[in-house]
Amino acid sequence: TIGIKGKTGSGKSTLINLIMTLIKPTKGSIKINDIDIIKPNQEKYLIKWRRSIAHVPQFIYLTDTTILENIAFGEKIKDIDFKRAIFCAKAAKIYDFIEKKEEGIYTKIGERGIKLSGGQLQRIGIARALYREAEILILDEATSALDQITEKEVIQSIKENNSKLTIISISHRLSTLVGYDKIIRFENQKVFFEKN
Repeated sequence: TIGIKGKTGSGKSTLINLIMTLIKPTKGSIKINDIDIIKPNQEKYLIKWRRSIAHVPQFIYLTDTTILENIAFGEKIKDIDFKRAIFCAKAAKIYDFIEKKEEGIYTKIGERGIKLSGGQLQRIGIARALYREAEILILDEATSALDQITEKEVIQSIKENNSKLTIISISHRLSTLVGYDKIIRFENQKVFFEKN
């Protein structure tokens, strides 16, 4: 688990965009296992790297369909791994809410998830990212709408249910990063690496 902290405009999002290769560095390289994945002749490694990442932004895009379809976003209903979707909902600590709904996981959430709270939206976004079975989970202020206790439970649950997952988390709230293995701190245009 890697936490990234720093004031607005300090470079946190730029670092994440570099990690996800959404932008290229103006100088230097991005190396994965000593392979510079942004070189023109390394496209197969670049594609593999991008597929290994699941990104959860602060504001989640949800469609006016069911909770199930939003967790397994992009899959046809007949292709959805129902057990996997339930497992991911439980890991993201949204399943208790789902169980209380009359239509359960088939509950429609309204346009952009209008029928859900901010915390419920974010947990469905996290369940969606987990459903992808990526190796790296990037949480970009993705738990900002949760209270501190729920946030801690969600992160702990993700770690317990996905032991091989690397989690990179950006947060303004320092309590979010308590218990993370490493912290990257941006301050005065400098980067500091800390142990938590």
